[in-house]
Amino acid sequence: MAYSDFTLAKVRETFQLVIDEKRNLFKDVSPIQPSATLTTLLEEYTQLATAINTEKARSELLIMPVLTEVRRQLNYQISLFSGTDFDVDSSKGLNGFCDFILCGSEE
Repeated sequence: MAYSDFTLAKVRETFQLVIDEKRNLFKDVSPIQPSATLTTLLEEYTQLATAINTEKARSELLIMPVLTEVRRQLNYQISLFSGTDFDVDSSKGLNGFCDFILCGSEE
């Protein structure tokens, strides 16, 4: 089973996860301003991504610029992977390609 085959209900059941919707993980995080570059890119790309209307277009035109901005804002202290083969445990369905992975390491 690929990652895209999982639903929230299936993940909760398979891995006995508990979802805590009452806790705000980001309450102490202050908002930051996007760079002028990101603002310009999103203004230009949003209409195109909407017109093309595919997951690939949204991924390339909207998500990747946001994630690279996060990396830039964090002074390149994190890594970003796209379309990476991420086979963790095939017996549990944790295999396939991930759209994006952010990693707390520079490498």
